[in-house]
Amino acid sequence: MNIRGFSFSAVQAGIRYKNRLDLGLIFSDTPCVTAGVFTTSQVKAAPVVIDAERLRRTGEAQAILVNSGCANACTGKEGMKAALTTGRLLAQKLDIAEELIQLSSTGVIGEQLNMAAFEASMDALVAGLAPDNFDKVAQAIMTTDLVQKTAATRVVIGGKEVTIIGMAKGSGMIMPNMATMLSFVLTDANISQAELNEVLRQAVDTTFNRITVDGDTSTNDMVLIMANGSAKNPELNGQSPSDTGTFQQGLTVVLKDLALQIVTDGEGATKTITIRVNGAANDEDAHQVARTVANSNLVKTAFFGEDANWGRILGAMGRAGVVFDPENVTLSFGEVVMFENGLGKGKEIEAKATAVLKEKCFTVTIDLHCGQGAAEMYTCDFSLDYVKINADYRS
Repeated sequence: MNIRGFSFSAVQAGIRYKNRLDLGLIFSDTPCVTAGVFTTSQVKAAPVVIDAERLRRTGEAQAILVNSGCANACTGKEGMKAALTTGRLLAQKLDIAEELIQLSSTGVIGEQLNMAAFEASMDALVAGLAPDNFDKVAQAIMTTDLVQKTAATRVVIGGKEVTIIGMAKGSGMIMPNMATMLSFVLTDANISQAELNEVLRQAVDTTFNRITVDGDTSTNDMVLIMANGSAKNPELNGQSPSDTGTFQQGLTVVLKDLALQIVTDGEGATKTITIRVNGAANDEDAHQVARTVANSNLVKTAFFGEDANWGRILGAMGRAGVVFDPENVTLSFGEVVMFENGLGKGKEIEAKATAVLKEKCFTVTIDLHCGQGAAEMYTCDFSLDYVKINADYRS
């Protein structure tokens, strides 16, 4: 993927493992209007703290330096110093201000950065910058991911074609509250920082904040978006809601694509499931019911076993903290109605529902019949491989 004004590079730095891309760089020819959304965890990695403060002060960035293999979280003052040092080294090589560098790390928590690997690799990283190395950076940020995750779209604003491209990583420790992942989005749109910040937050809320693999939130989550303005469209600054809406639609398309790729690549996942709740008293109630069902280990293991156990879904709904009447609930797997008017539909219907559960992707629809509220969550099943992957993650 190419986009005007941006170049990319990735190298095998040996930060934790040998012979794999693990250090990536995204660079803009000029400083970009930049916005970010970060983990809501109280335990934040050093790069998250640094990035959020830099964006609060300036709202600009020109480069993103990202490594895999080490999260640089729970590493104290030494970890903070190391993160700042990596940015300083890169700033010197790029001849830009340190404040214009966003830092990102992913990997094992509690270990210090391998500074020797950074120092030895910085020259090659900068020398390797090229417009067509986007996919290499997408590879460099992978940890337990089985596949790289990228997406792109184009929209027309004020007669100008605007490009939006993005990458993400995430496979485990995935739970809304910004979702647990890294995502870097680039656009050539001309947009104000305030508008970009608002549009990003709204798009994240309906995409990355609607996925869950295992209910865990990480220390390193972030979504960063850089806009260099090279499309030369009329500036999006709140004066044209229609144009802003067009950009937001495009951004949402990219983020939802990436979000669903994360769920599909969930650690050990064999199925991707949409939990759709309709008929709630309001959207918030619908979201809470959908989230509770999507996070239920009992529900997710039933999905893996292809067991149409609607009772587990009703059980999860009952502890969601939302008021509804079970006698009014309708529950369907795909087009197969499993539960209605307070009763299951019988073994013959369950057999039809089991056929739905054998599919790679399917939807569970819950109608509470008590209002107009609606929401969706995107989840996956829990397999034996999820336990195996996470039992020896640090090995």
